[in-house]
Amino acid sequence: MTNKYLMAAAAVTAAGMLAACTGAGSEPRAAHTSARATASDAGAGRARPMCDPRLDAAFERWERAGFSGSIAVTTRGRSDCVAAYGSANDATETPNTADTVFSIGSITKAVTAATVFRLAEDGRLRLDDRAGELLPGLKGPVARVTVRQLLLHTGGLKGSHGEDHEPLGRTAALRAISRLEVAFRPGSGYAYSNAGYTLLALIIEKVSGTTYRAYTAAKTLRLPGGRVAGGFWDGEPVPSGPRATGYLESGRTGERGGFAGPHWALDGNGSVAMTAGDLAAWTRALFTARLVSAESAKAIGTPGHDLGEGRAETPGWVAFDASVYGKPFLASSGGGGQVGHDAVVLWIPQDQRAVAIISNKPRTTAEDLLKKVGPALIAGKPLPVPRAPATAPGPRAAAAVGKYTLRSGGTFDVRAAGGGLKVSATGADAVGALFPPKRGGAAGATAADLRANERRVRDLLDGRSREGRKERAALEEDFGPLRGIDVGATLFHGGDIRTYVTLTARNGARTTGWYSLDALGGVSAAEVPTGPPTLALVPAGRDRYRPDDPAGTGPEVTVTFRAGHMSVTGPGGTGPGETGPGGTGEGGTGAGTTAVAVRAERPSRSAPTDG
Repeated sequence: MTNKYLMAAAAVTAAGMLAACTGAGSEPRAAHTSARATASDAGAGRARPMCDPRLDAAFERWERAGFSGSIAVTTRGRSDCVAAYGSANDATETPNTADTVFSIGSITKAVTAATVFRLAEDGRLRLDDRAGELLPGLKGPVARVTVRQLLLHTGGLKGSHGEDHEPLGRTAALRAISRLEVAFRPGSGYAYSNAGYTLLALIIEKVSGTTYRAYTAAKTLRLPGGRVAGGFWDGEPVPSGPRATGYLESGRTGERGGFAGPHWALDGNGSVAMTAGDLAAWTRALFTARLVSAESAKAIGTPGHDLGEGRAETPGWVAFDASVYGKPFLASSGGGGQVGHDAVVLWIPQDQRAVAIISNKPRTTAEDLLKKVGPALIAGKPLPVPRAPATAPGPRAAAAVGKYTLRSGGTFDVRAAGGGLKVSATGADAVGALFPPKRGGAAGATAADLRANERRVRDLLDGRSREGRKERAALEEDFGPLRGIDVGATLFHGGDIRTYVTLTARNGARTTGWYSLDALGGVSAAEVPTGPPTLALVPAGRDRYRPDDPAGTGPEVTVTFRAGHMSVTGPGGTGPGETGPGGTGEGGTGAGTTAVAVRAERPSRSAPTDG
C-alpha cells in the first residue's frame, strides 16, 4: 500500500472544522444523502445521514467538481456531519450513502498499533521485546528489531514482502520478512515499512492465541455498545453495508474485494474497510480510552520519532505540534493502491474532534479536498469552493485534436474528452513541459526530488539490490525475457513522484509503466503496464485550456491551440516559443517558458472521443 499521510496531513488540519461554513448555493441531486440527525453520539449507534447545511453547500460544489465519497465529522461524540456524495458504482448508477463501505488502506496501521497496545496491557508482550523473541520462526537481521521500532518505522526494514493482491500465506510471509535487509541500525533512522506492520500482525496472531483478523475484529474494532466498526476489504470478517467501487487514474475499476487470499501481503498494513462514520467513531473511541487504556491512548498520541517541521511519528499516526497550524493534531491516511480509494482521518485533541473523508474517484481525492479546505477552516473563513471552467468558448475540441511534435522529438497526443481535452505526453521533453515541478517544491516535489527518484529507479531495475533483482524477475515473469529497460521522464502526479519506464521484451514487444520509490529504494507505488502520463484539460478562454484540477494540486500550465500549433506554458510567466526548421520548435520547458509543438497528424473524423 502507498503511504501518503505525511504529505496529506502536512497541508491540512481540521482545527476549527465547524467554525466556518459557507453560504454558497446548492442544487439538489439524487447522488447525495444529507439530513438532520438527532443521535447525540456517533459511537453509540449508526447515525442517520446529516450535515450542517452550510458545510453541505460547499461539499456539494466539490462534488460537482469531481469529489465522490463520504465525509464524517464528530465533536465530543456528537455527529456534526455525516454525508455522502457522488457515485458508488457508475455502471449501476448507485450513489454513495452514509452506509457505503470503503477500503481505508494504510489507516489499517492505526488499527494494528492499537491492537499491539491492548496486548501489551494484557501482559502478552512488551514494546521493547525483540520480534524474534516473540516469533521464534523469524530469522535474519529483522529478528533483532523491537516492537516499538516496528510501530514507529524506525527498525530499518528495507523492501517489500509481497504484492498486495497476490496470495501470500502466513508461513510464506514470515519467510519473506526474514529475508529482508535492515538498512540502518534499528532505532537510528526512519524508513516507512508495510512489511513492518505485517510483522506486527504476525506477532499479534502468535501472542493472542487466535488469528490476527479474529482478534482485531473482536477487540480493536468493537466500539462501545458492541457494534463492530468495519471489517476487511478482502476475506472475512466482512464489514456490513454496500461497497463503493474504486476507480483508478487509468479509468479501470479497482479491486472489488473478492480476492480469496490468503491475505498476508496486506494484513496488518492495509486490509481494513469501514464507512466514514465508523472511521470517525473509531478514532474518537481510540483517543478517549474506550478501546485501550488511558495510558495507552496517551502513548499512541505522544510524538515519537521526530520527522522535522513540527511533525513526529507515533504508533500508526503522525503528530503535528501547535507550530504548524495553531493546534496539535494527529493524522493518518491511506490510498494509492489497487482498490482505488483514498482515506484521511484527523484527530484534534483540544476539541475532541474527529474528521474522516474517504473518496473512490481520482479527480478530487479525499486528500485533495482536505488540502484545499483546511487552511480556510483554521482561519475561520468560508470554505473555499472549486473554480469553475471559464464560460468563454474555447476552440472546438475537434479542431485541437491530433498529434503534435516538439522540435526535440517529444510528442503530445490530444483527444476530445467530454467538454474538454486529454493530452498524453511521450518523451522527456514533452512530459517536462506538461508536468513541470511546482515553484518552491509545492505539492510535495522539487526538481531534486524528481532526479533522486529517477536515480533510484535506475538502480532498482538494474538489479543492484535484492529488491531490484526480485522486481526484474517479476517483470520477466509477467512480460517474458527482457532485452532492455529504458528509463524515461519523471514527474509529480497523483501524489506520487513517478518515473516512467519502457520495457522491451526479446520478441520486440514494448510495455510502459511507472515507479515511485522511497528513500531506501523500495517500491512505494507502481503501475505496470499503464499508458503515458495524461493530463485532462478544460477551456480557459478563447484559445486556452488549463488542467481540469479543481483542488489546484496539479501542474501549473496553460495550453493554447492556434493555427496548428500547441503551446504549453509553465509556471512563472510566458516566454516566446520559436518555430524551427520543419515547423517544429520549443522555447524550453523550464519555469516561465513556453514549449511549442506543431501538429503532425490529425485523426480521422470518425476517431472516438472520451466521454
